[in-house]
Amino acid sequence: MGRPVRFNTKIKTVEMPEGYSGQGFFATSFDKVIGMARKNSIWPLPFATSCCGIEFMATMGAHYDLARFGAERLGFTPRQCDLLMVMGTIAKKMGPVLREVYLQMAEPRWVLAVGACASSGGIFDSYSVLQGIDQIIPVDVYVPGCPPRPEAILDGIIKVQELIGQESLRRRHSERYKELLNSYGIA
Repeated sequence: MGRPVRFNTKIKTVEMPEGYSGQGFFATSFDKVIGMARKNSIWPLPFATSCCGIEFMATMGAHYDLARFGAERLGFTPRQCDLLMVMGTIAKKMGPVLREVYLQMAEPRWVLAVGACASSGGIFDSYSVLQGIDQIIPVDVYVPGCPPRPEAILDGIIKVQELIGQESLRRRHSERYKELLNSYGIA
């Protein structure tokens, strides 16, 4: 019988936002409470096509347990999810489908590009492979590797959570964000 393997990661704790506390009360801003709630209740939508998808399956398993990080409920319909996880090689013919999935997602939405293929086309420098999903949709966090280890995927999720927790509620209505979407042809 094999020796049990121990996986050492950061223990995920919910930090209280900055605020004022006293005997029986805690006061903070609405932005910080919403940010804390959003970052600890991500609903990921996996869009996996290759070996990175297998590594993501390992990340969801009991050994690595993505559920500890507030992303237990995977959704397979874009209308219920707010984190698009693109994993693997994306052919140019799949580009419009990926873009449509992104557009159908609930707002606010975030994108995690997992692996070299989703980030830059990987080793497939050919006419049929999209050389990075950031050509068709905006990407928030990139996870390097070919394929990335489950620890790297967990690190990517933590980076997305940090981004979500620090995001202002008004960011999505800012002129800079609207210009970003317009640069991708998204109204």
